[in-house]
Amino acid sequence: MIVVIGAFGFIGTYLVDELLMEKNEVIATGRNEVSMGYLLKKGASFVKLDITKADDFYSLPTQGVKAVVLLAATLPANVRNYNPFDYVNTNVNGTLNVLEYCRINKIPKIIFTSSYADVRNLWAKDKPITEKMPRDFLFTGDHALYVITKNMACDLIEHYSQEYGIQGIVFRLPPVYGYGPHLEIYENGKYYKSGFQVFVEKAIRGEQIEIWGDSKISRDIVYIKDVISAFISALKSTRAAGLYNITSGVPLSLDEQVRTTIKVFSLKDKISGIVYRPDKKSTGFSYVFDITKAKQDFGYAPKFISFERMLLDYKEEIKKGRCDFLVASRKKSRDT
Repeated sequence: MIVVIGAFGFIGTYLVDELLMEKNEVIATGRNEVSMGYLLKKGASFVKLDITKADDFYSLPTQGVKAVVLLAATLPANVRNYNPFDYVNTNVNGTLNVLEYCRINKIPKIIFTSSYADVRNLWAKDKPITEKMPRDFLFTGDHALYVITKNMACDLIEHYSQEYGIQGIVFRLPPVYGYGPHLEIYENGKYYKSGFQVFVEKAIRGEQIEIWGDSKISRDIVYIKDVISAFISALKSTRAAGLYNITSGVPLSLDEQVRTTIKVFSLKDKISGIVYRPDKKSTGFSYVFDITKAKQDFGYAPKFISFERMLLDYKEEIKKGRCDFLVASRKKSRDT
């Protein structure tokens, strides 16, 4: 039995689907009962859980749990009104409650997701970041409390690993691409469409796409299905422990991203053009991560390194209507 905490988000939904396909018994938890019907139809059991409330954990099973996957978090992309206590209550106290649940019930493994911004000051185009490099992050901006509290949660997991023998695994994730409810986000409390979504919509309409700043800025992104494969492999591994970079390991330039988006999404009779605007300020930065450790410890092997292959699969998922219920739920929540 595997408990997925925060199962109604983008990553959680894909993960539960895959776990069920592999014939695992899954307990899906969350606070949003709107999505409950979807997961019940898939074959998962549902438990309403607020990780900030210790008493809620009495509703979870105490025997037969092989692992807990902790995805629930407060993050800037979902925050309309900034409140530092929300970050601490969810990301720190909530993680501690989950760890205590694991300790008390002798659950041997926990997998947690953390932020690639914990090494924000190390980002560079040609210097892959390894897990051995020390944290070096910003103490300002809308991501500061998120990163600080995620770091605290990672340290709690390491403490419980060393003190109580729990197999603690942390995935450091960059932006995860894929069809889901994360295409529209909050930044400093204001609602925006992601740059990726803007590019896709303009390509579909055949409109010109502007690239601001340095078009050669390159980022190491990852596709949702590769992330899910990492979870599945780590859940099966007895060796996996500590921090892992879960990315493609390959930099993708902004110019290549836009050109490939136009190739995949533009109609043949209405192809978007590109307008380069180096005079416009861009908030983008280059970064690339080393994924050797994940490859060696549990055989992580990303299949969607080609951005074109990624977009073609993304397009197919839209056609299938995967995660439509999540996108609609997010829109309803935003509009109310």
